[in-house]
Amino acid sequence: MIPVLWTILIFSHLSGGEGPSARDVSKGVDWLTRYGYLPRPDPLTSQLQTLESLTDAIKSMQRFAGIQETGILDQQTLDLMKKRRCSLPDIIGTSEIMRRRRKRYALSGSVWKKRILTWRIKKYPVESQLDQSKIGSLLHHAFQVWSKVSPLEFRQSPGSGDVDILIEFGRSQHGDGYPFDGAGGTLAHAFFPGDHPLAGDTHFDEDETWTYNTVEGTDLFTVAIHEFGHAIGLAHSSAGQSIMQPYYQGPVGEVQRFQLPQDDVYGVEQLYGRLRHPTSEDPQDDPALPPRIPQEPFPHPSSKPGPQSPDRCSVIFDAVANIRGEAFFFKDHYFWRMQRAGNLVSFNPAHIKNFWKGLPADLKKVDSVYERLTDHKIIFFIGDKYWVFSNTEVEPGYPRPIWDFELPVSSIDAAFVWAHNGKTYFFKGDKFWRFDEQQKRMDMGYPKKMSLWKGVPSELDDIMGFNNGNTYFFKGSTYWMMRGGEIEAESKGSTHRDWMHCDTAEPPVEEEPKSGGCSCEQNRNAGRVLSPGRCLLAVALFAQLCCRYLPLD
Repeated sequence: MIPVLWTILIFSHLSGGEGPSARDVSKGVDWLTRYGYLPRPDPLTSQLQTLESLTDAIKSMQRFAGIQETGILDQQTLDLMKKRRCSLPDIIGTSEIMRRRRKRYALSGSVWKKRILTWRIKKYPVESQLDQSKIGSLLHHAFQVWSKVSPLEFRQSPGSGDVDILIEFGRSQHGDGYPFDGAGGTLAHAFFPGDHPLAGDTHFDEDETWTYNTVEGTDLFTVAIHEFGHAIGLAHSSAGQSIMQPYYQGPVGEVQRFQLPQDDVYGVEQLYGRLRHPTSEDPQDDPALPPRIPQEPFPHPSSKPGPQSPDRCSVIFDAVANIRGEAFFFKDHYFWRMQRAGNLVSFNPAHIKNFWKGLPADLKKVDSVYERLTDHKIIFFIGDKYWVFSNTEVEPGYPRPIWDFELPVSSIDAAFVWAHNGKTYFFKGDKFWRFDEQQKRMDMGYPKKMSLWKGVPSELDDIMGFNNGNTYFFKGSTYWMMRGGEIEAESKGSTHRDWMHCDTAEPPVEEEPKSGGCSCEQNRNAGRVLSPGRCLLAVALFAQLCCRYLPLD
């Protein structure tokens, strides 16, 4: 547990100096840790959370929730933390709860390998405004929401035999290691598919007042749709209209009239393929997509795409972007989508125009894409024009010329928002510009030479700032990483191997320097990033410091 005094001091800064209550401080840290935004401190070393890590965690939480990204534990953020929600983490892979989940639930099996799934209610709530017949009917209709847009079929099974999805209402400690917290707070949770006893099982907090289609209590139909999404393999979504948002949004209406938001339809289609209708109106533009690739162990087996789509393991990407916390890789008129957990939604690419409506009908490729932090709009650059999207719909009045950004070029190579200062950077050839989105104007003194970004080449394919605060530069099949606000590359690697999970050979190991091994001069002349592992620790540390902080000729 983080010492309370230290935490109060940290959050007093993060709250703009007003200082949240000790209770809010404790709950804030626990909340960020529970839902994957903060790792737990090491109890053996008493390692404390740093101001930087807490600020980054709050920003990530605010960005995922779609509220103003301040990095401050303000009242809006505290109110959101108190909102009813699903108990699964938003950021899979950083919190202790998900480390336990990996060991126990084998996330490598993230989709069902069969298409007919059975379910049964093991335990009903002891006291409820809904009788057992009504509960069964609402859960049936919640399953039907997913079967209407996918090849999955759900069948209720009577008796006491084995079923795929076992449903129960429980309170507090209810036997799975993830206790409920009483009325309010967490409402329910479900387990992802896989080869384990709890795969697909869904649990509802019995202490909630479960209702249907009324503002009073908690709508069982709404929560069940969300949890069954987890049970078939969907994670939380930050899309504004998604049923897979982690926060309870209230009743969604009558069971017969509810239609799944398009973002969720895309998600289930990419897991299980499109539902095929034997009619002449059946859409033919997208093939069924295979299941998501496993997260562990690496390396992942390569899967060849269809003859009409590019191979992710051999293409050079046109653009790379961080959109809503996920990485998008663009090639020609296709894209691949990597979720926050590091897994690709599909081996095969999706069509750009099927996702973002309003791009040119004859689209060949995009030059760069980024998400604007001031309003979370998504900006596409193609040649000498740009498009602004609200989620997946283009705004009226676009495209417009890139001269709006005061760019004296006919196209750009790369664009990204640097988390270090919130400014937008544009790159072309060996020059770059810095744009202030708040002031809507180019900063003075630009363009500047690309050589200021040490250790990376010019004429890049694209650049992306990612959720960990690091920046990634892409060119050809290689990427370079700069940590935090640094302007010197710390490492480089294979884009295909590390981002696309392809079985590619490791890059050749460079020969060791013959004398000293890690001097600044040798690393300058070699034109490569210093690798501390190749030197004695003391020499490596000195070389890193001198190369990072001394000016290069």
